[in-house]
Amino acid sequence: MKNFLNAAKLLLLDLASTFVFLVLFLLTHNTALSVGLGIAFGVAQIGLQFVRRKRIETMEWLSLFLVVTAGTATLLTHDPRFVLIKPSVIYAIVGVVMLKPGWLNRYLPEIAKTVIPDVAVVVGYAWAGLMFVSAAVNAFVALTSDIATWAVVMPIYGIVSKVVVFLGGYAAMRMIARRRIYAMPAAERDAVLALDGRAATASP
Repeated sequence: MKNFLNAAKLLLLDLASTFVFLVLFLLTHNTALSVGLGIAFGVAQIGLQFVRRKRIETMEWLSLFLVVTAGTATLLTHDPRFVLIKPSVIYAIVGVVMLKPGWLNRYLPEIAKTVIPDVAVVVGYAWAGLMFVSAAVNAFVALTSDIATWAVVMPIYGIVSKVVVFLGGYAAMRMIARRRIYAMPAAERDAVLALDGRAATASP
């Protein structure tokens, strides 16, 4: 879980600095100003961790490295697409983390972990696939379109694609779980259904 959460945190940190750059660039059309403040934002994120005396994970250092590297490349080439390519790297890293079999099982209720752990593995792979596809889509849009188009396409794609995978995965797991539970012998079915009651009792 730790590796997955770190990867997810990295994705959020990366998108935050990219969003800062994007908003400033669309408002000012000043590449140097937008990149400079985007880099400053990334550095500030790490600085805040120091101030709060929180441990800075390797993935967070990588995020800062990507912010500075992409920003420097943009300043040297005057091509803002370097910053827009950066999320593709992050998506790919998160996708690799999600390739670990069973990572999704840790986020499921006890009854699901008991009845459909194998299905959760498949759904976890579907999430990994989405991350790799997202990396490719982001790179394609960044390299073939202008910034305004990227700013419209990628947020819509990001939201819609994740909602589709989430709902599809949830529906598949729920449907298969119900079928397996009702196919069980009565005693086994009652024991499995009792897991929900124990979970509810243990909840604060």
